[in-house]
Amino acid sequence: MVLSVTERTFNQEVLESPIPVLVNFEAPWCGLCRVIHPLLLQFKTECEGEIKLVGINADENFKLSNTYRLKSLPTLLLIEDGNVRQRVEGFRGRDDLLLALEEIKTHYTKFPKKYNQPIPTNLECTSL
Repeated sequence: MVLSVTERTFNQEVLESPIPVLVNFEAPWCGLCRVIHPLLLQFKTECEGEIKLVGINADENFKLSNTYRLKSLPTLLLIEDGNVRQRVEGFRGRDDLLLALEEIKTHYTKFPKKYNQPIPTNLECTSL
C-alpha cells in the first residue's frame, strides 16, 4: 500500500523526510495511473528504507498540483531535502516508466536491482 499524502501532511511526509521521496500525482479517473500502480508497488518494495513512495490525488490537492505545475497525470517527482531532483511525466507506458524508475534506483539506492530479472545465485562477497 502506498502512503496517501494531502496538502496538510505534505510538509511532514515529503519535504521533511530524511530519505528521498517519490511522489506520485494521480487521479481516480486516470487510466495510466492505474496501469503503473503495480510497477510503483514493486519499486517501493525494492527501495524500502532508501526511497519513500507516496501518492497524492491531484484533484483533491489542487494547491500542490499548482505548486508543482502539473501538466499531465501521472506525474512523478523525486524530492530530496525539500527539492525536486527528478521529474517524470509524459511517459508513454510501462517501458518508459521502468527506465525512469531504474535510473532513480541507480542514483538513490545502494544496491540497484533490475526489474523482471532473476537474481544470480553465484554472487561473491568482497570486503572493501
